[in-house]
Amino acid sequence: MSTVKRPLTIELSLLGLVRQQPMHPYEIHQRLTTTALSDVWRIKQAHLYALLHRLEDEGLLVGTTENQINRPPRRMLRLTEQGRAAFDEWMRAPVTHGRDFRLEFLAKLYFAHQEGAAATQSLIDQQRNACQRLLDDLDHREATLPTDHVYRHLVVQFRRGQIQAILAWLDACRIALHAGRLNVAR
Repeated sequence: MSTVKRPLTIELSLLGLVRQQPMHPYEIHQRLTTTALSDVWRIKQAHLYALLHRLEDEGLLVGTTENQINRPPRRMLRLTEQGRAAFDEWMRAPVTHGRDFRLEFLAKLYFAHQEGAAATQSLIDQQRNACQRLLDDLDHREATLPTDHVYRHLVVQFRRGQIQAILAWLDACRIALHAGRLNVAR
């Protein structure tokens, strides 16, 4: 059995945790479990460490060993220029699959909020446009299906319902942002 690496997606959000300051892996795990991100993504410590190692292998993070007085040395992770570019690109790209929305978009919203209202509004608008394109594609797909393919029509209708719910939720996010009630920092 061959091991094929899947593309990095939600894992890129880990770069957002170290973009402002270097952190050691345990500190990253603590941030994931004690911030609002814990409502989005739960990850076991061992799996987190494997993902961080993969991000290092990809050249997105670099680790150094720091000596401490009266304590064992600890490994500190820093974002590379390539890592910063990958994170920025990930943040700008809307989520293109409904199945990825819950994890990926909510993580992006968390980090966009740290950048301010303009970044958050831009993210919401880009995602709304991407969802509208998905909805348009689903409408076209359903229109071209033979009428006797009931199951396939039901699948498309289900997916349409998901995208419509996401669009309504994005509108609620926009309203909360404009009212100053969108606070994802805690």
